[in-house]
Amino acid sequence: MKKSLVLSLVIVLVLSCNSEKRTENFPKEEIVITSIPQKKDISVYIMAGQSNMAGRGLVAPKDTIPHERLFTTNAEEQLILAKEPLHWYEPPRTGLDCGLSFGRSLLDGNPNEYILILPTAIGGSSIQQWINDLEHHDVPLLSNFKNKIRFGKKYGTIKGIIWHQGESDTGNDEDLEKYPERLSVLFSKFRTIIGNDSLPIVLGELGSFNKHNKKWQQINKAVHDYTKTDPFSAYINTQDLQHKGDSIHFDANGQREMGKRFAQKIMELQQ
Repeated sequence: MKKSLVLSLVIVLVLSCNSEKRTENFPKEEIVITSIPQKKDISVYIMAGQSNMAGRGLVAPKDTIPHERLFTTNAEEQLILAKEPLHWYEPPRTGLDCGLSFGRSLLDGNPNEYILILPTAIGGSSIQQWINDLEHHDVPLLSNFKNKIRFGKKYGTIKGIIWHQGESDTGNDEDLEKYPERLSVLFSKFRTIIGNDSLPIVLGELGSFNKHNKKWQQINKAVHDYTKTDPFSAYINTQDLQHKGDSIHFDANGQREMGKRFAQKIMELQQ
């Protein structure tokens, strides 16, 4: 009985320490944009998918240093300077995503451009939930996406989507089999909502570190095959990136590197 009680207390303490470490570098304030640039100067990008796009990495102080030309939005739909973490939908799970790295990489060498990054990724969401606009973690996925598009168009021009998702679709053979078709259906919906049939979309591979790696690589094959049929799409390689210790989520360095790779592919598609 005593041994069980001690073990329970140790688990609670470990979880508490991990939770504090996870949030210890989160920004303490938001900087609302009061002097908004002209609409023609703001390029808008959407982050969509599930947890590896929503971000589960450890936020470091350097991830919370804002760039004066890099914006995002908060839950109150205010335009704010971007600081990690950008996704706020899942407070107990929130961590570093690739958004800030992505935005900074796009701004390099573009002194007259402003970037607005809009987060819509929800951990654990399947592609069919996105297609059917189902709620996941209390968020109606496609409706939330539409709302962010409306917000983005108010301030600038939608220039692209970065997408990372698929882990939730490895649970059964039917979802794996239908994943290629569902990618096409969802991305067609995205482009129709935005009103741009040639909108660049960059997909991220699932990592190589999961114990069910064979199924994850089936998702990656679907990703690769999709980009062969869609000239306005591309994918980033992630096979060399590491997980955070859970064999599911990219670590902080992986997220920062993914942001750079997403930016490079977006810029290539825009040439």
